[in-house]
Amino acid sequence: MCGSIFTRFFLFAFALILLGTSAVAQGTAGNITGTVTDVTGAVVSSATVTVLNPVSGHSQTTQTDAAGQFHFSNLPFNRYHVSVEMRGFQSAAQDAIIRTAANTTVDFKLAVAASDEVISVKAEADDTISGDPTSASAVDRNLFSRLPTESVGAPLSSLVTLSTPGIASDSNGLFHPMGEHADTTYAIDGQPVSDQQSRVFGNQLSVNAIQSINVINGIAPPEYGDKASLVVQTTTRSGLGLSHPTGSLSFDYGSFGTANGSATLGFGTARFGNFATFDAVDSGRYLDTPEYLPLHAHGNNQNFFDRVDYHLSDVDSLQLNLSLSRTWSQNPNQYDQQASGQDQRSQIFSYNLSPSWTHIINARSLISVNPYMRQDNFHYYPSKNAFDDTPATLAQDRSLRNAGIKADYSYSVGIHTIKTGVMFYHTFLHEGFSLGITDAAFNAPCLNANGAPDTNPDANDPENCPEGDTPNPNYNAGTAPFDLTRGGKLFQFNGRTDIKQQAIYVQDNIVWKNWSFLVGGRFDNYNGISSRSMAQPRLGGTYSLKQTNTVFRLGYGKLFLTPYNENLIVSSSTGIGGLEGAGYGAVPLRPASRSQYDAGFEQGVGKHLIVNGEYFWKYTDRDFDFDVLLNTPLAFPIEWTKSKIDGFGVKATVPEIHGVSAYAVLGHTRSRFFGPEIGGILFNNPTTSSTAPFRIDHDQAFQQTTHLQYQPKPNAPWYGFTWRYESGLVAGNAPIDNGQTPTDLTYLTADQQTQILLNCGGVQATRTAPLISCPTGQLSSPLLSLPKPGTENDDRNPPRVAPRTMFDMAMGWDNILHRDRLKTNLSITAVNVTNKYALYNFLSTFSGTHFVSPRTVSGQISFNF
Repeated sequence: MCGSIFTRFFLFAFALILLGTSAVAQGTAGNITGTVTDVTGAVVSSATVTVLNPVSGHSQTTQTDAAGQFHFSNLPFNRYHVSVEMRGFQSAAQDAIIRTAANTTVDFKLAVAASDEVISVKAEADDTISGDPTSASAVDRNLFSRLPTESVGAPLSSLVTLSTPGIASDSNGLFHPMGEHADTTYAIDGQPVSDQQSRVFGNQLSVNAIQSINVINGIAPPEYGDKASLVVQTTTRSGLGLSHPTGSLSFDYGSFGTANGSATLGFGTARFGNFATFDAVDSGRYLDTPEYLPLHAHGNNQNFFDRVDYHLSDVDSLQLNLSLSRTWSQNPNQYDQQASGQDQRSQIFSYNLSPSWTHIINARSLISVNPYMRQDNFHYYPSKNAFDDTPATLAQDRSLRNAGIKADYSYSVGIHTIKTGVMFYHTFLHEGFSLGITDAAFNAPCLNANGAPDTNPDANDPENCPEGDTPNPNYNAGTAPFDLTRGGKLFQFNGRTDIKQQAIYVQDNIVWKNWSFLVGGRFDNYNGISSRSMAQPRLGGTYSLKQTNTVFRLGYGKLFLTPYNENLIVSSSTGIGGLEGAGYGAVPLRPASRSQYDAGFEQGVGKHLIVNGEYFWKYTDRDFDFDVLLNTPLAFPIEWTKSKIDGFGVKATVPEIHGVSAYAVLGHTRSRFFGPEIGGILFNNPTTSSTAPFRIDHDQAFQQTTHLQYQPKPNAPWYGFTWRYESGLVAGNAPIDNGQTPTDLTYLTADQQTQILLNCGGVQATRTAPLISCPTGQLSSPLLSLPKPGTENDDRNPPRVAPRTMFDMAMGWDNILHRDRLKTNLSITAVNVTNKYALYNFLSTFSGTHFVSPRTVSGQISFNF
């Protein structure tokens, strides 16, 4: 009854907004317009106007028309330095801040110069500091088009990871923002996408379609909810104003037979624009692999994006985003799976349709509406012969369709910029899934005399093992019904549900003297397999000390987190222990509540260095993660009782000077979770059901990425260098030496021991001679950081992946033939140039085992017109 009343209230509020105007949506970009005159009021035509953000690198240049007017469109929300140059006049500059899609007017009156020399007006030191209450990191296409990325199928994830502080990278395009697992919302031209966007969940937006990203890594403003540890505001490219067709064709080829081709085309007028891009990639190492060298790891992806802009009038504008994509990939094998002939594969089909229409009511206010529809279909196929699969045969047919609508109203007056809106989400889920154990050693009830699993079909009762055998202490009775080697049957699941969500929010950006405040709140209502509603105040403030170009920042936010949608139905059909638990039963995952506190600063050092730092502390009542099944892309959401997470992120930026630009992002996260856990399918570590705190595999003591770029002259070759360091994520299932008794290694297969080069007293495990146990003090692995004997503690001193240092390099030459119309660009990129042998993770309950990519080298040629 309460949910019905709440829904009617939102429908009423939505109707009021629609009655107020006939128009629709704003995204993440606005416009700057203006007129250039001389001191007498006469218009100045053909003056060169430049808009620049020196931190993100975004820059556009145009000329005034016969009426002295200029217009810049599709500028991502940010602060800009606008300058005008004209021979015979003194140059001039102003600053402009874009927070809404309304036109920001910047007019100039030019004084007559003493000479005809044109003197450029450069950005000043205070242009580099934003003073915004929300900590964020902006990256423009000028940078990321030259940034080496490791991921083949998820370059957007790589871009976010490499350019944002406080993010720990993981395999297959996954990352851990601020100590969480993939707790991220992508706002694509304003459309919120809070479902998973990695190579194994859905198809990402192509980076060729992106003009700029602004990553909010502080407390998100009230307009964002659901998954908000990180908000990636993404502005796509537009064809508006491109009177001559502009585009590119590019081809590259590199290691592992990786081939990539893309085409872009943009054209338009002052009122109409179209931009389209098509990408295709094929690789012999599409997904990250559980072995250093890829086995059965071929994959390909095709991605189409089209954006249409149409200005119906000076106050009404229409935008339509359309995307279609498909991914096909083999699931990478371990050596034993390759030997058995395992041939598990997956396909993902995705589409997105997002129209929007913005209506400018007057110079101070606008209203927008953005309906959208998107869908991901995920299919996972087992081998033709089920017993070719080891240790289990798996299949899935899953669809996630999300329909929604946003309605926003923005109003600016004096020191206030007010924005309020309502949102409706409706998510339709279908999940078909089956599992059967095909390896008699995987969950053997008994161990033989040498401690190895007894695969004899008669050894099927741990309480009545054959003579000479002992009960297997790691045996899980809950999965016995699905053991096909011992007469079991497939676990089969088929479920459907839909989830209804409503949200309303209001926020006010207040700028007063040296102070800037964000004041607002949000209310969410969630009705799915479980239900919950919550009010969420959000507060932030900054103080600018102009004498030293310093900004101090404080913030508090209450956030409402909803469970991950992928495989939510089947996960909510199990309970504590999943299928491995004794007598599992349905325990639905419920929305969570989080309190977050932030404290940060920005410091400008002249015009040549900007440092932005943020400390965060988060307490979450219920928190979410994933149970990844047997190193496959099949992942099932789980929920913990609570989490306590704190850490910091720092970004230092050197804007371009004499052809040199650089940045460094650093992060530290302490991520402590508390059991018991519910949901999921199989839990690899049953001890995590206790209530004692433990470090989850999002926890990393330190990571940093430093990128340096150099181009001595505009027409000269450019060079890029990236240095990456990660101290190592927690590896909770690594072998532990308790300092008292020999370490039991039978839970690791021979191949798993070989993957980590496990060594006991100088004897290294091989695929034909695994280690059974190891005396205390003699266990080691160069790929893992194992605690000293007797010192392991799940909270204070857990095992981790070994630290890794990696280097990437790139160089290229744009317009190498020096043509005006058809420009030819060449580039070569090398990732992991030292061929570092390292892991992302090992037997992670939430990620599996994956190696970082070996050295990859690729060359590209592109034609731009």
